[in-house]
Amino acid sequence: MPHIVNLLCILLLACLSPLAQGERLRLVTDDWAPYVYRDAGQTKGIDYEVTTEVLKRLGIEVEWQFLPWKRCLAMIEHGQADGVMDIFMVESRKAYLVYPLEPMSDVEFVLYQSSRQRHAIHQLSDLTGLTVGTSPGYAYGAEFTDAPGFRREAAPSHEANFGKLKLGRIDLLVTDRLVGRYLRRQLGLEQQVEELPLVISRQAQYLGLARKPGREELAQAFSAELRRFKQEPSYLAIIERYIGDTSHLPDAVEQQESSTPR
Repeated sequence: MPHIVNLLCILLLACLSPLAQGERLRLVTDDWAPYVYRDAGQTKGIDYEVTTEVLKRLGIEVEWQFLPWKRCLAMIEHGQADGVMDIFMVESRKAYLVYPLEPMSDVEFVLYQSSRQRHAIHQLSDLTGLTVGTSPGYAYGAEFTDAPGFRREAAPSHEANFGKLKLGRIDLLVTDRLVGRYLRRQLGLEQQVEELPLVISRQAQYLGLARKPGREELAQAFSAELRRFKQEPSYLAIIERYIGDTSHLPDAVEQQESSTPR
C-alpha cells in the first residue's frame, strides 16, 4: 500500500503545472491555537507545521498572513489570497474555493469543569441550572445553541473563560478539545481543570485553495501527501509538541465568527 501511495503522489505531482511547482502561496488565517497562531512574532501550530511540511514536499513555499476571520474570507473570495487555513467545507464556497479531500485536522467542542466542583454531565439536559462559559462569535451547533435550561455566558477570550472557571464564576466552559488541552497546559491548570467526554459538536477543517488554474491538481496532490504524512511518526510528534497527548485525537469542529462559518 505505501508503494501505491508513493506512486500516486508522483503521478499527481507530474500533473501539476510548471508554475505550481516552485510557486509561493499566500495563505491567510486568524489565531487559532494550537492549530495555527503567532507567538512572539513567530508562526506556530499543528496545522501550520503540517501544511508547511506537506507543501515543502510538493516544492511550494508559503507566505502566512494573520487577519480577522471575516477579512480572510473576503480576501479569498475576491482572489486576494491563494488559500485560507482551517476552514469549513461549505457548499456555497466551492464557487471560489477548492478543497483537498483530506482535512487538515479533526476537532471537537467539549466541556471543561473545575476539579473542585464536578458535575455529572452525560447529555445537554444535564446542564440545566448551570452557567457555561462561551466565546463570542463561536458557533457550537444548533443543538447546544437551542438547548433550554442553562445559561451561556461569553468571555472576551479562551484564557478569560479558564480564569472564570478557576474562580468559580462559571460552572463549565465549552471550547475545542485541543484548544482546551493546550490552554490548560499553558495556564498551568492541568490539575485544576478537567475535560468531560461529552462532545457538543464536531466538524472537519481544511486548507481551502483559491479556485485558479492548476489548483484542482494541487488540491489532489496536497491531499495525497497529507494522508501519507499523517501515517508518519513525525506527524504525531508535532501534535505531542503542542498538546502532549495524542491518545484521543478528536473528530471535528471549527471556530466560527458570528454568523460567519469559519
